[in-house]
Amino acid sequence: MISNRQLFLSHLAQTTDFPLMIEIEKAEGVYMYGPKGKKYIDLISGIGVSNIGHGHPAVKKAVKDQVDKYMHLMVYGEFVQSPQVELAHALAETLPDPLNSSYLVNSGSEAVEGALKLAKRYTGRPNIISYVDAYHGSSHGALSAGGNEFFKQNYRPLLPGFTHIPFNDIGALDHINEQTAAIIVETVQGEAGVRTASKDYFNALRQKCTNMGTLLILDEIQAGFGRTGKFWAFEHYGIKPDILVTAKGMGGGMPIGAFISSNEIMGSFKNNPILGHITTFGGHPVSAAASLATLKTITESGLMEQVEHKAELFKSYLKHPSIKDIRNKGLMMAVEFESFDVLKSVIDKAIELGVVTDWFLFCDNSMRIAPPIIISESEIKEACDLILQAINDIIK
Repeated sequence: MISNRQLFLSHLAQTTDFPLMIEIEKAEGVYMYGPKGKKYIDLISGIGVSNIGHGHPAVKKAVKDQVDKYMHLMVYGEFVQSPQVELAHALAETLPDPLNSSYLVNSGSEAVEGALKLAKRYTGRPNIISYVDAYHGSSHGALSAGGNEFFKQNYRPLLPGFTHIPFNDIGALDHINEQTAAIIVETVQGEAGVRTASKDYFNALRQKCTNMGTLLILDEIQAGFGRTGKFWAFEHYGIKPDILVTAKGMGGGMPIGAFISSNEIMGSFKNNPILGHITTFGGHPVSAAASLATLKTITESGLMEQVEHKAELFKSYLKHPSIKDIRNKGLMMAVEFESFDVLKSVIDKAIELGVVTDWFLFCDNSMRIAPPIIISESEIKEACDLILQAINDIIK
């Protein structure tokens, strides 16, 4: 009989020659389980997705209830579907005015695509500014906004009109001019290895955009939905975007994304041409129901208030001469080692011991730690003990 591993390699498209090849049979909370019962602590939440853990009861109930009512009915924006409108209303309740209009899509990349189109359509301007070592997704527009040439070079020509500036450099904001439709920035740079900017920088950015009539797009695909200790990461900085992009942790494990703006800005998709952005499965009712349950769980459970304390526990336990630095914004963390070779060996050993971590696309000497925010203090201690054991085994 052909094994799942053989089928995986034979028939599922591969993106590297070295997939992790971990076979998972079930997952619950912060744990994933292999076919023979091997237990793994998931310290990366499926790359920022399972913010409230795997198989949260509220999400599973919402999914099952919605499946019994209906699934796909019609392309986005034509039928009044309660999961969509209830989610859109709940999102608006988490946001300052005038961010009250959500366009629901399938993923972070699609949300970025929609946000870029919206900015060009509303302003009538051709150019976009983004950042060095930014990551916004893998579709052509999102890749054009991305700031690492290694992942872009073999897909050129990409979209014209993009300029990439350094993060947290106020002087570089002079690139914003009357031809700039929008500047798109991760509120916390993820794949660059959890890089943050100062409050002064974000305030200068907001003021520059306002002065120039340029829209500020904040990408919170990884940083949103409680990951940093606030529901939205921009709340740490006292600013608000013109367009907000979210996905990943939004669905509680189901595929969904959104770009959110004001009714005025979003209204520009209604004409010249009509149907300014189209999606068939965006805001799928089952995903929308799961997202609403996720949002309510995060906002009503007190989980966000525990995030910073849990991050401090990770930092207090992860002390070792081989660890050079730990950067974080809440439970979005990067643990820095001397080199990729050392880190990769530690990651492989940690997986063998039962802890799943990863590295960052543009910072391959740093370990990604972004566990479900439901993780308990004892689970943090267990995970850190295993990481330290992995480090010691490798260093020997």
